Amino acid sequence: MANSAALKRILREARELGENPSDEFCAAPLDDNVFEWHFTFRGPKGTPFEGGLYHGRITLPPEYPFRPPSIFLLTPSGRFEVNKKICLSVSSHHPESWQPAWGIRTIIIALMAFFPSKAEGALAGLDYSDSERQQLAERSLRWCCPRCKVCMADALPAVPKVCVESPSDSPPPELQFAVEPPASASVDEAAGNSSASVKPNEDTLAASLAPALLIASSAASGDTLQTGSSPPPGATTAAAPDRLGQLAVALFVVVVALLAHKLGLL
Repeated sequence: MANSAALKRILREARELGENPSDEFCAAPLDDNVFEWHFTFRGPKGTPFEGGLYHGRITLPPEYPFRPPSIFLLTPSGRFEVNKKICLSVSSHHPESWQPAWGIRTIIIALMAFFPSKAEGALAGLDYSDSERQQLAERSLRWCCPRCKVCMADALPAVPKVCVESPSDSPPPELQFAVEPPASASVDEAAGNSSASVKPNEDTLAASLAPALLIASSAASGDTLQTGSSPPPGATTAAAPDRLGQLAVALFVVVVALLAHKLGLL
């Protein structure tokens, strides 16, 4: 039963790491022994280990996850002895601090965080100089594991170079804000929109002003409103007051029409 429970837990962790991979490390059980995992992680940034790739193995007890695993580093690093049990709070050296909720991901992250610390006499710890660790970091890229056959050059994808965009480069669409159109474009668009929306009112205004303008034109020219007939002789003097009255009426109609248009009634 213990092995069955441990197996289920191990397979679940393997599936979780496969579905949620990290750019900083990778880990997987061996094909012939799921209780032995091999992992690779990048040297922490800002330390002598930066640029290096470090490989190790984790052996899980049959009672896992109720008992802690053992952790070994296989790549020469200048920080831990090769193939010696590493003393961590998440390792078998400290079963009293182990939590069953922890797993492979927790172990590797803890090891990465602990890597730049001083050995201070801890088991399997080494205190090489920074220059020696840098040299080993460079050599680690050419190291291959004799057990799982994984080479560090292929263990993790290359770290992408940071591309610094020049100020003239456009930001990606998701970072672009809505930009106000140029003033000229806004005016043109506004003019186009307003002409489209106001045109019916202009047509209405022209239709309403046509009779009044006709009246005013006829009155100013001295013509009668009736076409096809001429005024009787002697009617010119009498018609003058009428033309003035027609002109006044026409002007009144024009003013009323303009006011109605301005108020939006037309």
